Amino acid sequence: MAAQDDEVPLNAIRAFVTVAREGSVTRAASSLGTTQSSVSRYLSVLREYLGADLIERRGRRSDLTEFGRLFANAVSEPLETVGFTAKRMRRRAAAGSNRIVVRTSLSTFAFSILIPNLQAFSSEMGGVIVDVVSSLSPPTSSDDFDILITRDLSVIEPADSWEVYNEELVCVGPPNLVAGRELSIVRSTPILNITSRPDILPTWLRAMNLSSNDIKAGARYDHNYLALPAVMTGKCLLVAPEIVVSDLVRGGDLQIIPGSRTQSGMQYRAYAVDRSEHPELARSFCRWVTRLCKKSTLAQAA
Repeated sequence: MAAQDDEVPLNAIRAFVTVAREGSVTRAASSLGTTQSSVSRYLSVLREYLGADLIERRGRRSDLTEFGRLFANAVSEPLETVGFTAKRMRRRAAAGSNRIVVRTSLSTFAFSILIPNLQAFSSEMGGVIVDVVSSLSPPTSSDDFDILITRDLSVIEPADSWEVYNEELVCVGPPNLVAGRELSIVRSTPILNITSRPDILPTWLRAMNLSSNDIKAGARYDHNYLALPAVMTGKCLLVAPEIVVSDLVRGGDLQIIPGSRTQSGMQYRAYAVDRSEHPELARSFCRWVTRLCKKSTLAQAA
């Protein structure tokens, strides 16, 4: 089990990543199907190879050192990618082995960001099929899904989670209406009301030091994706999460009113449930969604 200076101890790295994920040597050994003593030996091999402590024992827990956290962050995703790719290629002839179900309570996010980019994920993962379903109901352990993307729902079953996006709000309108205008335009131009997100407009008004009496109320729509065609073609404004209008802004169909950006205090999260039949694929999808949102956020700031 000892590693030579020029030989990377891959089994030891795999054991360490499992300890980092599980939080203890005992659970890591159970996950790997081996003994605690074997995991401890692997950790010793890796410590000797790297020349630094990776784990601090605190009672029954195994906490990472600062060096351990840096190393785990650097190697966990590539290691899971290697494992997923090997399993996918080994089992590619098995029926249904390359299909996952994504459930979301964010219908406009799915419409504007997630679904238009699914082909890129499918191609990256060798033709995986991604089923997308939407629901505002809290999920249960009997529901059929591998991944949940949500802003306001919680997962009560074991799952890995990712912080996908910290929501920012902007006020947008068609360029022929808002070009060259300042924030004061909101006092004279109707703002659409989205009934599925009653929190958005009051949150945005408070951030802009405005009240409901300072604006003109516009038409009501159930969801932002229904309101987007109305604001693009009408003489009205819409306050919406910036991420769901970002492509329309970059394409010139909408324009953000200067000074209208603010945090909503809401966070989008992705969960890969442990009971998924394809946990490696589910976690890969969550990491991909996180990168997709980060890319969109960077494009907005550019």
